[in-house]
Amino acid sequence: MFFRNLTFFRFPAPKKKAFDHLDDALAEARLKPVGPLEPSSRGFVSPFGRDEEAMSHRIGQAIWLTLGGEDRILPASVINDALGRKIVELEDKEGRKLGGRARKRLKEDLVHEMLPKAFVKPMRLNASLNLKHGFLVVDTSSRKSAESFASELRHALGSFPAVPLNAEVSPRNVLTGWIAGEPLPEGLALGDECEMKDPIDGGAIVRCQRQELQGDEIRQHLEAGKQVTRLALTLDDHLSFVLGEDLVVRKLKFLDGAVDSLENTERDSLNAELDARFALLSGELSRLFAVLEKALQLSQPEA
Repeated sequence: MFFRNLTFFRFPAPKKKAFDHLDDALAEARLKPVGPLEPSSRGFVSPFGRDEEAMSHRIGQAIWLTLGGEDRILPASVINDALGRKIVELEDKEGRKLGGRARKRLKEDLVHEMLPKAFVKPMRLNASLNLKHGFLVVDTSSRKSAESFASELRHALGSFPAVPLNAEVSPRNVLTGWIAGEPLPEGLALGDECEMKDPIDGGAIVRCQRQELQGDEIRQHLEAGKQVTRLALTLDDHLSFVLGEDLVVRKLKFLDGAVDSLENTERDSLNAELDARFALLSGELSRLFAVLEKALQLSQPEA
């Protein structure tokens, strides 16, 4: 269950017993099957599977949460095709053109007719609450999806003052400086991928992969005024990832230095395996967040 992308939120240090009744709150917001006339449904499920009882899983100061969903798949192209045929049929029958209001009502009627027959697509979105460092991290690179998770959690808890990350320095300037030769924070090293943009509106964009990032070719782009907006990095020999100026971590990968301990330990159940993976994940995310917090001077949330 390793995360692949990281969108972070910060929240003030919680009171000692703030999350003691978390499972009860999540159970009240449990995922319900999508209704016949509903386009979608959202709610929390157990991290170990929808039919399991535990609504969260905690190891130390880290809590694993899972948002579930069901979406009815009814593409706009299918609706528009059926609408077009229905309009032609009615116009031929009545001998007149349908007005805008009539077309709108006809489309609404078709959606109500077709929606209950549409396929239902399940969805799962994992996240981790870190009570020690005060962050929520959602396994997605989509800001919209991450905001949706935070909103659902806020609704379940009644109050949850989590806000997106904010850096006191320009992430673009920091990333550019690292490629230009400024020292990286301890433990971080350059990878082999970056995105560079001309700062003027509509300027050139250069994307490099499998590239020596401190070579002459990259240096020429820097001298031409381009700035780094995404940069591949590694943390010790444990993690590789791409950090964006939007403070989203993409392409997260656990390296041999991190996963060797998993392969050398025997476990007798799937839940035990997931438990071990979450313990490893939460530890590595704590280390990564601490490095990024210092390097990018991440703002502290207001209590």
